[in-house]
Parts: sequence; C-alpha cells; structure tokens
Amino acid sequence: MNRAKSPSPTASMTAFARREAVTPWGALTWELRSVNHRYLEIALRLPEELRALEPRVREMINARLARGKLDGTLRFQPGEAAAGAIETNEDQVQRLLAAADRLRSHTPDVTSLRAIDILRWPGVLKAAPLDLDSLGAAALEALNATLDELVATRVREGARLQEFMLQRLQAMEQQVAKAKELIPEAARLFRERLEARLKEIKQQLDPARLEQEIVLFAQKSDVAEEIDRLTAHFAEIRHVFAQPGPAGRRLDFLMQELNREANTLSSKSTDTRLTNVAVELKVLIEQMREQVQNIE
Repeated sequence: MNRAKSPSPTASMTAFARREAVTPWGALTWELRSVNHRYLEIALRLPEELRALEPRVREMINARLARGKLDGTLRFQPGEAAAGAIETNEDQVQRLLAAADRLRSHTPDVTSLRAIDILRWPGVLKAAPLDLDSLGAAALEALNATLDELVATRVREGARLQEFMLQRLQAMEQQVAKAKELIPEAARLFRERLEARLKEIKQQLDPARLEQEIVLFAQKSDVAEEIDRLTAHFAEIRHVFAQPGPAGRRLDFLMQELNREANTLSSKSTDTRLTNVAVELKVLIEQMREQVQNIE
C-alpha cells in the first residue's frame, strides 16, 4: 500500500536504504540512495520483467519525498518456482540439429554438437511464465518498506543537523546580545576620541559642533535596525524548525538574510569589538548555511 506524504520533522536529504523480499518467484532487492539536490530528481534501474512498474514507482517516491537526488535500483533473482521445469523449444532444436548435419556434410571434420551447446543456443530453452501481477505487487510492497527505512534515516540525520544548527543559532544570539551591550560604549568612546583629537590640534571646542559630530556618528553607526532584523530572523528560524514538513528552502533564504545583516553590521562598525562580533556572526552563519544545503 502506498503511504501518503505526511508532515515530518526536519529531514536530511542524505540517506541509504536496502531491503530484500523473498517471493515464490524469486528474490527482490531494493536499494535507495539519496543526496542533496535543489529539487526531487529520481533515477531508476529496474529489471526488464518489471519495467512497466516505473510510473507507479515514481508516483510512490514523489508521495514520500520532497527534495533530493534519489537513485533507486531493483534487482530480481528468479527462484525455483520462477524457473520451473526445464522445457525446450523442440522446433528450434530440430532446426539447430539439421543445420549441424548440413555443415558436417560439407566439412566432415566439424565436431558434433554437445547437449550443453544445444541448450545454450538462443531460443532453445523456454522461460517459464512469471506471474508478473503478483511479482509487481510484491515489488511495490518491498519498495514501501524500503522508503520507510529511507525516510526514517533522513529524519534521524535531520535531527542531528537541526541540533547542530540550533547550537550555532544560540551562539549567534549570544553575539548579538554582546553587540547590544557594546553599542552605547562605542558611542561614548567615539566622543572621547573626538574630544581628545580636537584638544590635540588646539581647536576651540564648539559644543554645538561637537554635538553635531556626535549625532552624525550615531546616524552612520546606528545598527539598531540590523540588530532587530537579526533577532527577528533568529525567531523565524526557530519557528521553521518547530513546523512539520520540508524546511530547507526557507532556511536557505534566511541564511542569505542573516549574512546580509551581518555584512551591514560589519560595515557600520567603528569599534573593533563590534567588528569581531560581525566576523563571528558570519562564521556561524556559514557553518549553518553549509548544513542547510542537506536539509529537505
């Protein structure tokens, strides 16, 4: 039975699953391997006897997976029931023997055909008919079991990736908290440096001009908006992780937004400590971005 796609926790796109099923007609072996990909791409290799199943197989995979490059292989090893009793095509055997007799009449030295040679000749052995409907149903049932294993593996790996990324997110939140504490002190230090510079050049301290410079500095170095947006993005990432279903594309977009805000924070910084915060943020964002590429 086909299992419909259902909401699931954060899942990785990288996984492998293998299942075997023994049927009255022989052994079936499914191997499914998936890696990260922007969309869902399916490549299948099926035995000739079950080639007609491909549309149904694709439908079942589409119902369970949203993204990833999936390679699926089904192998079929006929068993005794499939082989059945050995039957020969008597007409083909007679034609083969007659041809051999004619050849020997022209070339007496030609070795006589052995029984094994005759059996190996194409068309001599009759293949026992397979119950393809029953075999196909068994193959699809085995596929569902293999998909169950693949999805479970992707979810387990996704949980590890989510834990890794939440640790980086917490580290970024700590960096933003540090930046909030540094901002008032950065403004105070700028004022002190400006006053000291004016004293060095013995320029008359014009209080109005001094305040104007402080205001201009505050405007140019105001990163409150960037801090607010970073905080909002952090909250959205936690929200995405808390929701069921595929999250990779949304997370990838949020990584781009985080990087944009971190770059702006760096460009506005007038304090080396704030610059260090921005650099640390970009390092953490890049670590998260690399893992997001594996999220479904």
